[in-house]
Amino acid sequence: MFTDQAHAATQTSWAASKKHPFIQQLQAGTLPAATFRYYLIQDHYYLQEFAKVHDLAADQTTDDQVARQLRAGAQSLRDGEMAIRQTFFKDLNVTTDEIVATAMAPTGYAYTSHLYRALTTNGTAGAVAALLPCYWLYAEIGTELAQQGSPVPIYQAWIDTYNADDYTGEMSDQLALANRVATPSNTDALLNIFEKSSWYELHFWQMALDHETW
Repeated sequence: MFTDQAHAATQTSWAASKKHPFIQQLQAGTLPAATFRYYLIQDHYYLQEFAKVHDLAADQTTDDQVARQLRAGAQSLRDGEMAIRQTFFKDLNVTTDEIVATAMAPTGYAYTSHLYRALTTNGTAGAVAALLPCYWLYAEIGTELAQQGSPVPIYQAWIDTYNADDYTGEMSDQLALANRVATPSNTDALLNIFEKSSWYELHFWQMALDHETW
């Protein structure tokens, strides 16, 4: 299956993500609050585009089942993960003015541009492959971090988001979707897209630690 190949191809970058100082500090409770605030703002920008790509990919497919799942994924993002981000913003007193004053960082800009490029060059299947690492890697990180947890309540809440049954169930749906759209003729291109998204996932953590700016 495509997902087996994709997972095997990205073990090095995924292992680096799981061991990244951002993740290690979040679990230990030593991640600076300012860094988590910055990450949340950048992830807010990312998730907005992430949801839009779902809808655009749904518009392009002639497979009704694929379209329904992509639109459901976009709505689930808005009702779930993006809504939880708003709760985090309230808890940390992150204001709309602060969000507006913080530009999308170069890595976030490049990652979201990659999502749109995948859709443009490889259609709905390309978008599905580009979107999948975010779902899948976060689920694996959430599962691993949940074994120990974090002493900081808001960091624990972040972990809980990605270890929740509804999130892991949705991630399983995304795996099935990727295997549905993958074909012998597009697999190589989809693997390349998947690997690039995995690379961006790794560098997104570093972007947050560096408070990356233009």
